[in-house]
Amino acid sequence: MLNALNIAPPDDGFAVRVSHLNKTYQGKTGANQALRDVSLNIKAGSIFGLLGPNGAGKSTLINILAGTVIKSAGYVEVWGTDLDTNARQVRSNIGVVPQELNIDAFFTPRETLEMQAGMFGVPARERRSDDILELIGLTDKANAYARTLSGGMRRRLLVGKAMVHQPPILVLDEPTAGVDVMLRQRLWSMIKTLNNAGVTIVLTTHYLEEAESLCEEIAILNHGQVITQARTVDLLSGAGTRQMIITLSAITANDVEKVRAEWRRLHPNLATPDMTLEGRQLHLRYDPKLVMAGAIIMTVGAAGLTVEDISTREPDLEDVFLALTQN
Repeated sequence: MLNALNIAPPDDGFAVRVSHLNKTYQGKTGANQALRDVSLNIKAGSIFGLLGPNGAGKSTLINILAGTVIKSAGYVEVWGTDLDTNARQVRSNIGVVPQELNIDAFFTPRETLEMQAGMFGVPARERRSDDILELIGLTDKANAYARTLSGGMRRRLLVGKAMVHQPPILVLDEPTAGVDVMLRQRLWSMIKTLNNAGVTIVLTTHYLEEAESLCEEIAILNHGQVITQARTVDLLSGAGTRQMIITLSAITANDVEKVRAEWRRLHPNLATPDMTLEGRQLHLRYDPKLVMAGAIIMTVGAAGLTVEDISTREPDLEDVFLALTQN
């Protein structure tokens, strides 16, 4: 098995350090500031999620780390190397797996890795193509033409291409975009395998379930700024709201207003929970630190409604994401 992390981690324990990073693009219509005073630290050996809506600045940040975009201002350090001091070494310290399937259909996986290693200047005796094929689960397809590979296999081959120079950091840009659920699960398993082999993973994704499942820590960008960086468990625990779904024997929009009126009568000092009606289900969002579930159930009964079923849902990363990026 390939030991991808063949150099010691930096003394401070961070794979990536970014401080007060800015990037401004100059266009015909004027300046566009893609990144605004971005600061974040990514721990070596972790799986780190980089989230944000389209246009938030994720791609610009990744491209600066990869050396394909020049920053306007700020400090960038990748695996202990200052970008301003040694940009070439920074590029060697990171591998980027793009979302696009840029693979030559008439090369085999082994040929693809060998050619990519040559482009990175890796001497033949130091190439680890077979080890990489094993790590990404393509040993049995090593000599098959890439055009015969499934979509999932091609995505895994993209990961292999990014690993030919054995970088300690891999950036996976939307690795499961457009794939089915089963393939997504297989790719998740491969990402965990890579991380267990010592690779620091930086993951951008629009699938919040993916970030919640894989990432130990998350940064959320919006309008070019980091609006939060925290451990995933801390983001979820601080989400605040909980959802209760009450299925009723019968309910109308007028009944929902009765529930609101009863809440104001019974709990005049508490804010009324958010309520939406879907069929016979009343969906309520509330802060469990301020409101007891029993108080909600009692209020529904006081409004004259008959409860058939009750379920609750803890906040997930989608709740956090929406709350932080809705403005």
